[in-house]
Amino acid sequence: MSDERDPAPYDALLLLSFGGPEGPDDVVPFLENVTRGRGIPKERLKEVGQHYFLFGGVSPINDQNRALLDALRKDFVDHALDLPVYWGNRNWSPYLLDTLREMVQDGHRRILTLATSAYASYSGCRQYRENLADALAALAAEGLEPPRVDKLRHFFNHPGFVRPMIDGVLASLADLPEDVRAGAHLAFTTHSIPTASADASGPVADHGDGGTYVRQHLDVARLIADAVREETGVERPWELVYQSRSGAPHVPWLEPDICDHLEELHGSGAPAVVMVPIGFVSDHMEVLYDLDTEATAKAAELGLPVRRSATVGADPRFAAAVRELVLERAATERGLTVPRCALGSLGPSHDVCPVGCCPARSPKPAAAGVDSPYA
Repeated sequence: MSDERDPAPYDALLLLSFGGPEGPDDVVPFLENVTRGRGIPKERLKEVGQHYFLFGGVSPINDQNRALLDALRKDFVDHALDLPVYWGNRNWSPYLLDTLREMVQDGHRRILTLATSAYASYSGCRQYRENLADALAALAAEGLEPPRVDKLRHFFNHPGFVRPMIDGVLASLADLPEDVRAGAHLAFTTHSIPTASADASGPVADHGDGGTYVRQHLDVARLIADAVREETGVERPWELVYQSRSGAPHVPWLEPDICDHLEELHGSGAPAVVMVPIGFVSDHMEVLYDLDTEATAKAAELGLPVRRSATVGADPRFAAAVRELVLERAATERGLTVPRCALGSLGPSHDVCPVGCCPARSPKPAAAGVDSPYA
């Protein structure tokens, strides 16, 4: 008899992330991996790497992934879910190809993938699927039979992702001085991407006007703002803003930038701001530098009280959400109808990325979708 708590047909979970340097000597090689094919000179990479050198050349993301890995394994054991969890990165050790090779050698044939990006976009979803396709092709070239790899749906509006962020905002508001707390604004932040990439994010039917990327972020921002209003009794102005822009100045990217937004709020008389990094699963470099260092310094220069609310990280509620998504997808694969947990107006996202979803500039093979060469 089928059981909704059975992870079959999947026999392993892959935690797939961006990766980051773990010492000063790693910074430039890491950035060379990130920018491979773009022809960026090494001297320019050293300039870009200054953000990392400020923190000893160590990105926090790898330790944060280790913590999430531990949290997932603990949650699975506590709930009798017999599913081993592995970890691989796009740009640094442990590399995705090495991890997939290990998984195949360990006998795993049906693998679910959790990418540490909650939203639809090329860099947050499609590029990971391209990385998977490249790794599977490399395994085949080595004479290994590639496994079947599927990807968990976007978790941006799952309660286990949203509720910890609501609690983080409430804690940040409580930490503000009492005389400015009631009038504090909320600035929901996420990674800026080229407007063309945003417009093309998600399924083809959703392209245009910021695409699925912007719509998903707005949905989460509304969820959090509404919950904070209900729990504090205060209606707070809020806006979705962007950070961590890179790339050529003449290419349009999503705006406004968080630092520009802080200046605007100060000019309009806002007494305080809570920066809410909804676009980031954990406190990696974009949070540590762009918000905790750069944006906080801008606010201090303006004399504007700010707080930065917590990301989800390895919160046990997020680990539980991943377990729910695994079981949901496994049950669907077995032909069962199961409740699909989501908040907000957009509802649950798609299980399988369709053709044309978050396209690259030029067509590339992508696994874990209907156009997958290994589907």
